[in-house]
Amino acid sequence: MDVNLKEKIVYVAALGNNTLEVVSLADGKVAHSIHGLSEPQGVSYIPQTNEIFVANGGNGDCHFYNASTFEKTATIHLSSDADDVRYDSAGHTIYVGYGDGGIAVIDALTHLQNGNVKLPAHPEGFQIDKRNNKILVNIPGKKMIGIIDLSQLKLINTWKRNSPSANFPIAIDAQNNQAFIGYRRPPKLEIFDIATGREVGSNNTASDVDDLYYDSRQKRIYISGGGGYINIFQQNATGSFKQITNMDSRSGARTSLLIPELNLFVLAARASGGKEAALLVYSLR
Repeated sequence: MDVNLKEKIVYVAALGNNTLEVVSLADGKVAHSIHGLSEPQGVSYIPQTNEIFVANGGNGDCHFYNASTFEKTATIHLSSDADDVRYDSAGHTIYVGYGDGGIAVIDALTHLQNGNVKLPAHPEGFQIDKRNNKILVNIPGKKMIGIIDLSQLKLINTWKRNSPSANFPIAIDAQNNQAFIGYRRPPKLEIFDIATGREVGSNNTASDVDDLYYDSRQKRIYISGGGGYINIFQQNATGSFKQITNMDSRSGARTSLLIPELNLFVLAARASGGKEAALLVYSLR
């Protein structure tokens, strides 16, 4: 998911429906649906061009759409499994994890791919660390976290972990040089020093974690897991994190979006147990 803050619209990659859903936060209704996608997974809103970028896991195609007319404006084809997307607004650059091991670098203004990072296996969650000129990327197939140099577009270091494993979501606190990694086996949050790769803290989490966010304003970590819970951890005066709540959500609801500018946390819940698919919207206090 991603958000258009000006219009208060959330864009949802509805993988099981092969659509992109355009949802108005103002009235809680679907304003538009883009059909004919192929297992859409990553999505990003590009405010400079008022475009929506969608990465398709099924065929590897990455489409640009006009956010007002929803007409397709460009397509970039990647080899396969186009997945997680990150947008560097200052550099007008889109990063897309894909295939058996790569992150494509795409110019958001020209719609052209202008770089590629080779990885030893398929990347899952990753984050851009502009302060240290790096990308931190989860590579669960190799039980590692990769460190990419942005200038060289090259993997320069790895943090290997045999246990826990299945590291999918990641968030960073660039100011304090910390990375937060969510693992599924067993369900766990681990905190690393970015400079050294040393573990400096850990906590148990909800199962089947998929998204993880650090809110620097409130110094909180939000984690959503398919086990049916949202974990919230608060940082204390010593710098460590303590769980302050374990909110019930819905089984299988694991994809989420933190919108600190609107004080909202949005969780995508799939249809199950007689309930329709929905966005669950939580107000942050």
